[in-house]
Amino acid sequence: MAPPLLLLLLASGAAACPLPCVCQNLSESLSTLCAHRGLLFVPPNVDRRTVELRLADNFIQALGPPDFRNMTGLVDLTLSRNAITRIGARAFGDLESLRSLHLDGNRLVELGPGSLRGPVNLQHLILSGNQLGRIAPAAFDDFLDSLEDLDLSYNNLRQVPWAGIGAMPVLHTLNLDHNLIDALPPGAFAQLGQLSRLDLTSNRLATLAPEPLFSRGRDAEASPAPLVLSFSGNPLHCNCELLWLRRLARPDDLETCASPPGLAGRYFWAVPEGEFSCEPPLIARHTQRLWVLEGQRATLRCRALGDPAPTMHWVGPDDRLVGNSSRARAFPNGTLEIGVTGSGDAGAYTCIATNPAGEATARVELRVLALPHGGNGSAEGGRPGPSDIAASARTAAEGEGTLESEPAVQVTEVTATSGLVSWGPGRPADPVWMFQIQYNSSEDETLIYRIVPASSQNFLLKHLVPGADYDLCLLALSPAAGPSDLTATRLLGCAHFSTLPATPLCHALQAHVLGGTLTVAVGGVLVAALLVFTVALLVRGRGAGNGRLPLKLSHVQSQTNGGPSPTPKTHPPRSPPPRPQRSCSLDLGDAGGCYGYARRIGGVWARRSHSVHGGLLGAGCRGVGGSAERLEESVV
Repeated sequence: MAPPLLLLLLASGAAACPLPCVCQNLSESLSTLCAHRGLLFVPPNVDRRTVELRLADNFIQALGPPDFRNMTGLVDLTLSRNAITRIGARAFGDLESLRSLHLDGNRLVELGPGSLRGPVNLQHLILSGNQLGRIAPAAFDDFLDSLEDLDLSYNNLRQVPWAGIGAMPVLHTLNLDHNLIDALPPGAFAQLGQLSRLDLTSNRLATLAPEPLFSRGRDAEASPAPLVLSFSGNPLHCNCELLWLRRLARPDDLETCASPPGLAGRYFWAVPEGEFSCEPPLIARHTQRLWVLEGQRATLRCRALGDPAPTMHWVGPDDRLVGNSSRARAFPNGTLEIGVTGSGDAGAYTCIATNPAGEATARVELRVLALPHGGNGSAEGGRPGPSDIAASARTAAEGEGTLESEPAVQVTEVTATSGLVSWGPGRPADPVWMFQIQYNSSEDETLIYRIVPASSQNFLLKHLVPGADYDLCLLALSPAAGPSDLTATRLLGCAHFSTLPATPLCHALQAHVLGGTLTVAVGGVLVAALLVFTVALLVRGRGAGNGRLPLKLSHVQSQTNGGPSPTPKTHPPRSPPPRPQRSCSLDLGDAGGCYGYARRIGGVWARRSHSVHGGLLGAGCRGVGGSAERLEESVV
């Protein structure tokens, strides 16, 4: 009884093979083959001693830590061509012996910092054919020193963790083809001394920074392993920046140039080195001078052309490079924006455009117009506050003299939303550069500025608040005496006015109603007049149809088919009709030609002519029975 019991105990202690899988125990290595089994998840009863686990071509959607727990001896894990969209943190945490991990052909969108934690001895990582758009910078940190093969091809990557990839000393193969990479950082492959294959095919690279690693492709004896470099299918811009690559002389590759237009479509290695040229920068347009009020935003613009596109820099009046800060920001397109200007920002700025072919500069003058500073009522920083306009005006007036000597400032034609500000010409001895209007209201304490040309003596304020009180002051700005002097300001006068209240809605509604009523009344009168006129015409036509039609026989003629024409009888002269009658043709048998006078008086006479004279006239026109003399007598 002992041997059967022992066998039963041994059988119960060994893990059973998952039902849909095939398990093989070869050379003391257990292989679990579960490919093409229609699995929706990793089988939970996989033997933990498995060395090779194949789960390819299934429908697994997610991976988590319980799936591979305690499988410390697993060396080869294949999860290709599943539907994996998510890998939980430390899903491979216990796979310390893993050497090969295949995750190609899945639906991964991103890899987090903990998605690949655990396999510290990983050598082959295949992630091609996914939808990866982002890889965390620390995603590969656990196996930087051991990874030899990294495949990230056929994804949607614009950036890859270059810092991590550049720190893989034993990396042999790097596949980055068929992605959206548009730039390589300088020195990205400087530490990859063992790299033997680099595939950058079908990306968006327009240029490549010089890399000493790439020169190994033409001289196999100069390095431990020659580099196989592939970068076809990229929109290469063949200018002087790629001249170093052209000198490598690789005639076996079929890379082509995408630009400039003169070299587009030509084979990269067939273009002579002399045609890889650049154009020095040329500043096409820039701000010449800019005047702003103190505290306002200043925007300096500078645009440059060149091949390659120039890099833009700004140098301030203190001969220091202007960088991004809380007050100023320099944009790559050459725009410099100063958020809040002060008197220290005034001066000459220099725009510098540089590229490998040279540099170009342009000078921009910025002038900051200082606002009047009051001794007691000025706000912090010297700028007038929203409620100190009267105090600033009084302080400035005390320094300049009495207000009676200055031209008066008046606000007239005030409506609910507008007002006309007018002033005199001022003192001829003082040159005026421009006028400045400052005003605020009781509804909004914000101080508003308006700049007016020196040639004007009035200004229309718009968009005012209805029913509000306004304080307004007018200042004259005079040009500075020297380059270092501030702009001089002089108070011309102040005024107080109030806008009209808004028009009530009921008044406007009443005006609309009255206007609509008047329109309807006028339209009714016109329609009634038209109806009366139409009825009068109908009555007149009916009365004319009841009278006798006067005929002038001298206008009646007849014809015969070949016979002599009878002499018409003479009749006493009658008053001429309004219009001459038409003749009736009798030789063609046309019954529709004898309308004459009936057409002038309408359908009423047509019906009468048919009843009284219609028979005689119709018979005469048809030529049936009787002669022309009978027709003429009958008509009479």
